[in-house]
Amino acid sequence: MRFEVSKVLDAIEGRLSTDPALARAVVDLSEIVRYADLDGGRPASSVRLGLVIDALGRYLTEDNVPVYVISPRGLLSDTDLTSNERMVIRRWADDGKVEVVPVLEDRVFEVAEMLGLPVLTRTRGEQFRGRRPWIDEPGRLLAAIAGESGQPVLVSRVGRGDPGVQPERSPMGERLLARVWQCPESNCTSFGSGGDPDSPFADMRTFTSPVSQPPPAIRAGAPTCPRHGTKLKDAGARPAVEVLSVRIDGVVRNRFVVSTEAPVVVGRAPEGGGGIMLGQWLSEDARKWISRGHVQFTLMPGGGLVAQDVSTNGTGVRPGGSLDDDERITLSRNESRQLAPDDVVELYGGVNVGRSKLWATGGLTQTESVMGEAPTMALRKFER
Repeated sequence: MRFEVSKVLDAIEGRLSTDPALARAVVDLSEIVRYADLDGGRPASSVRLGLVIDALGRYLTEDNVPVYVISPRGLLSDTDLTSNERMVIRRWADDGKVEVVPVLEDRVFEVAEMLGLPVLTRTRGEQFRGRRPWIDEPGRLLAAIAGESGQPVLVSRVGRGDPGVQPERSPMGERLLARVWQCPESNCTSFGSGGDPDSPFADMRTFTSPVSQPPPAIRAGAPTCPRHGTKLKDAGARPAVEVLSVRIDGVVRNRFVVSTEAPVVVGRAPEGGGGIMLGQWLSEDARKWISRGHVQFTLMPGGGLVAQDVSTNGTGVRPGGSLDDDERITLSRNESRQLAPDDVVELYGGVNVGRSKLWATGGLTQTESVMGEAPTMALRKFER
């Protein structure tokens, strides 16, 4: 059963991101692991993060929803968690997938305010109402509760909330996210060039690129590394980004970021592992039509988004998302077109890519679960 727990944690890892462009909610891991009533298990379990991620996916009716996880450092030595869970959380921290801070304070709410994200919490927030008035807005505090179906659901702690409404980033967040920051600690994963050199995962670690750096903390009015408590140096302008969504037969299946630093190829199964693979969601006819690498998206320095056909069968552009086939523009191989804000790129009928803001709802009735391979009752017995 330990193997089953490890598989669930690996699945959860795929939904963790401190990338400001991709994260959809912020959570305090030390609170989430103690939601014992969600599964009836032991006092603390990191697997509960998967239950809450699943609930967020159902709330947004979308698959592959990333969460921004913040953890106090003390959780890495919490004996209510198993040694394997503590090791995994440390690996996530060393790899920049979760943010670890010495003391939590109000970091969860600071990040949520900067990024314009909801907080998944049951008990946090009351003490910050005076400093952060947005907490009283519907949908900004979401609580996971046990649902009638046995699966946790998210409910807004204030008002009803609208999953299709994305709150605005704070002005401070916009300013900080326009810059690249450098931590004086050379082993800083988020704002440096690597992770902890003494980590057992040092040979496997990655580090956060300038494009996807998390927001700095603000301490005494200065941008500060939340992990090391040191002032950050302004290292210049951050590359511009555009968030795109893949929508197949009315369902948003994936979101991805295109930056001025790197184009992104979308197709059935792009070579090299760096593109966006659609094969798992395509019908047999669509798989035959769509090339392995079908269309390349490039963000120009001036902010223009360009689609270039790199396929065998051509790529369609629907101006303004028009469904009129007479207005559809076909790009032949290596032909490019700069996209207007509401243009939709069509790889095959019903297989579309566009700016994420075009589709307010994910459109799924049954979302993919990170707990899908977990034998729930057996996990409960194992965790007691």
